[in-house]
Amino acid sequence: MEKEGEKDSVLSGPARDVEEAILTRRSVRAYSGRPVARALIERLLELAGRAPSGNNIQPWRVHILTGRRLKALSEAMQKAFLEEEPGHGREYDYYTETLFEPYLGRRRACGWGLYGLLGIARGDYAASRAYHARNYDFFGAPVGLVFTIDRRLAVGSWLDYGMFLQTLMLAARGFGLHTCPQASTANYPKILRAHLAIGEEEIVVCGMALGYALSEERINGFQPQRVPVADFASFLE
Repeated sequence: MEKEGEKDSVLSGPARDVEEAILTRRSVRAYSGRPVARALIERLLELAGRAPSGNNIQPWRVHILTGRRLKALSEAMQKAFLEEEPGHGREYDYYTETLFEPYLGRRRACGWGLYGLLGIARGDYAASRAYHARNYDFFGAPVGLVFTIDRRLAVGSWLDYGMFLQTLMLAARGFGLHTCPQASTANYPKILRAHLAIGEEEIVVCGMALGYALSEERINGFQPQRVPVADFASFLE
């Protein structure tokens, strides 16, 4: 639980060390219009590129969008989502077809907590759908990142990719920036291929919003509960 006055520093200030970067990283869903310098984006990617990968194959590829290119892509994805255009879909399964406990309960608690904070009641399909569409404009962030991987690579490279993404998000905190990783971006590979010239040999992994957080936005205070260490760790002596 954040103390009075801590929220602004968490959202606007740079993390002072690795522990603080981890503790203050969150999925931020409201950004200021302040631009992010290209040199800073390049530095973040350089740091993320230090993430480990099996035999150092470094399977990540990043497409960085700002300005008019970001606006055009966002508008195309939002239109496809809101008009329920047929023929779109993610090229890999992010979740199992039928989610089960305890994972189902955690997913529901996250969703209900988020929409509850926004004042969207359970069952209000129109309001939840309208807000979900914000995913496709990267929540107004000045930088949108799209991550792809060679589809011929195996699951180990996807594990490596997760370490790359987390390293990038933690590095961003060191410079006072915030992020929101977005699996939803991968729902529109056809649109992404058209806008980013992504070859058929690549598969879209996810997207990510990057920018400076709006500290006054209530949604940026949302943090889903984490399970205690005792729930997932076993110590053997």
